Amino acid sequence: MGLDIDVMIADWSWLGEVPSRERLSRLRDAWYADETGLWEYDTPEVEGDWAWPLGPNSSFFAVYEFRDTCGSFKAHFWAGHRWESVRDHADPLVRAGLDTLLLGLIWNGPDGEAQHTDPGFFCDDPSVCYGLLLARSPNSVRGLAATWEQVRPRLGELRGAFTEHAAEPGAWVGRFDEFADLLEDWGRVLTEADRRGWGVVGLSE
Repeated sequence: MGLDIDVMIADWSWLGEVPSRERLSRLRDAWYADETGLWEYDTPEVEGDWAWPLGPNSSFFAVYEFRDTCGSFKAHFWAGHRWESVRDHADPLVRAGLDTLLLGLIWNGPDGEAQHTDPGFFCDDPSVCYGLLLARSPNSVRGLAATWEQVRPRLGELRGAFTEHAAEPGAWVGRFDEFADLLEDWGRVLTEADRRGWGVVGLSE
């Protein structure tokens, strides 16, 4: 779990202009084109907000800066772990909604076999799609965003159960507010992607 993760929203039509084997490299090449002044490194990163690129690809993708994660996948992994401790104590409707949301994004599920990438859009060859942790098409994003909107107003109901069954202050996502903040950040990602009709991609470094 020493991975870092960068979560971005991306214009699926822009990626779809090239064959599937070339789409991830197209995104990575645009993202890492810092030698052309793509990113404003003199501007401090703002957690809980977007980093939009400069240059010719500036309108095709953006990276979201999650709060209090230091870019580590550990926060997302532990959020799934905390949910496993809480879910049996949640209202059935809240449990169903968060199961759907987290299974679609970061949680491997009770059997550890959840898939977080939609098949077909990126190449399935691991040598080409190295580091791909998450890939959700606009259709998938639409469903996840709708699920988030249903769950969001009831998230506070989990505070007591989380405190009793999952809290571990000082550890990754060890307090309910940290768990809720991470979910709120994912909600912002999904809402913005859905608003634009874009997909969501998560890449490891």
